Amino acid sequence: MEIKVVITGATGMVGEGVLFECLEHPDVKEVLLIGRKPYGMIHPKLKECIVPDFFKLDGLDDQLTGYDACFYCAGISSLGMDEPTYTYITYDTTLHFANKLLSLNPKMIFDFISGGQTDSSEKGKVMWARVKGKTENALMRMPFERVYNFRPGFMKPKPGQKNIKGYYRVISFLYPLLNLLFPKHGNTIGDLGLALINSVLKGYDKQILETKDIKLLAKA
Repeated sequence: MEIKVVITGATGMVGEGVLFECLEHPDVKEVLLIGRKPYGMIHPKLKECIVPDFFKLDGLDDQLTGYDACFYCAGISSLGMDEPTYTYITYDTTLHFANKLLSLNPKMIFDFISGGQTDSSEKGKVMWARVKGKTENALMRMPFERVYNFRPGFMKPKPGQKNIKGYYRVISFLYPLLNLLFPKHGNTIGDLGLALINSVLKGYDKQILETKDIKLLAKA
């Protein structure tokens, strides 16, 4: 089975690592990057669609049609943000983009990169966790073929990545020790990428995947 996937957020660390995994995987036939600025790579599997504003998707139907899955890796830290702004970026933007893809690809699988400790109740004290939980819940109500919410912990980047924040360079160096001490709280981005691909090729019995689920699905 060969699949065609859409990836958002490739100029960030997670999206870039997922992109690398998809380009390496023999069952991924085509990758369409959707982003506000070019990623800047030439590869026979790769296409790019520059979208400065994810709320302005008119005229892009032909480019966005014909895909089996979306790996939604776009996101932003909540540090220094108020709840309305973070909600606009994390919830409103994601749902608008998802609805557009759903209208064009009703059999699509939608995978959302969320985060560990996300609050499914939407009522907790931690702002970002509430908003992520609200986003997960709204996506799971949408009539895609399947929706999966991935909640990775600390992650080791893939070799060759350029979009890595400083503290993740430290995590990459310390990953063997951190994984030994906290095996339930971390995974490699390679694991995440493989789990995303396998969610399309093989499926999974849960819609919310914690770190242990990501590792299991990566090996499926």
